[in-house]
Amino acid sequence: MSFTSDIFEKNKKWLEERLHEDEHYFDSLAQGQKPEILWIGCADSRVPSATITGTSPGEVFVHRNIANLVVHTDLNLMSVLSYAVNQLKVPHIVVCGHYGCGGVSAAMGKDDLGMLNRWILNIRDVYRLHKETLDQIRNQEDRLNLLIELNVKEQVTNLAETAIIQSAWDKGQSCTIHGWVYDMQSGLLKDLDCSMSDTSYLDELYKFDFKHVKEEEG
Repeated sequence: MSFTSDIFEKNKKWLEERLHEDEHYFDSLAQGQKPEILWIGCADSRVPSATITGTSPGEVFVHRNIANLVVHTDLNLMSVLSYAVNQLKVPHIVVCGHYGCGGVSAAMGKDDLGMLNRWILNIRDVYRLHKETLDQIRNQEDRLNLLIELNVKEQVTNLAETAIIQSAWDKGQSCTIHGWVYDMQSGLLKDLDCSMSDTSYLDELYKFDFKHVKEEEG
């Protein structure tokens, strides 16, 4: 059986299973989406958001890239963020990393990875911010795991620093950013206790002032 035939056969089997469970399954999906979560995760094929969270289609709006980075110049991610916050009004945003992340591991090495160099430079910046703590850890795996956690926390902060998020908060919109890590060996998610729902944890340098916008509109 060819690759295409195999995938389409699996699709038909999946279709039959869904209709057997609920004959109106696809009718409901076609009505539109109102997800509770924007999931910003790693592109690693072993970390499927819906599977590990036990959610169904329509419940999670997803963006994935190498090492679950939030880069302010990434038009793709910022477009997803804007749509999720401004149009879908998601109440929760989850940045989810995972232990054993190849992207974070690559950032700890010195190999020339071509185009990937520019992307993982963002992770190396995280290492630089916490270099003193990380360099004290002799075990390579433990150091990698800590950097993975620190990287997630940094991306949570990066989200809070966007005008998209801060504007929503300024308008009173409920939107909480969470930082999680997935452990592939145990199958469990870990909450890093770094959630943000306002700008109180941000340095003043990164806070937008929307007052003048309101005055101009008024």
